Amino acid sequence: MKRIFARMFLAVIFAFAMLYVGDYLVIRCRIWKNWSPFTQVTVQPYYAIHQKNGKTEYDSAPMEIDTCIHAIFPHLGYSPCWYVRRHTEKSIDI
Repeated sequence: MKRIFARMFLAVIFAFAMLYVGDYLVIRCRIWKNWSPFTQVTVQPYYAIHQKNGKTEYDSAPMEIDTCIHAIFPHLGYSPCWYVRRHTEKSIDI
């Protein structure tokens, strides 16, 4: 029984590794063929100012443009666009 679970675990790890490598190769091919895999998304940052009485005051900051990559996983130092589009508010703790 342990052997079956070990093989299943290794198969799942191998499948995720192949998915990551395939995702990376698609990004590299898009860059090589000059098909831009990058997009820019507008993000609204805000400052979270912690006060001495335990409360937090929120203040908005100027809008920022964040570069993301069309992929399933983060590559080349960029977050995937599906994640950035769902998290358009960024908190900055002070």
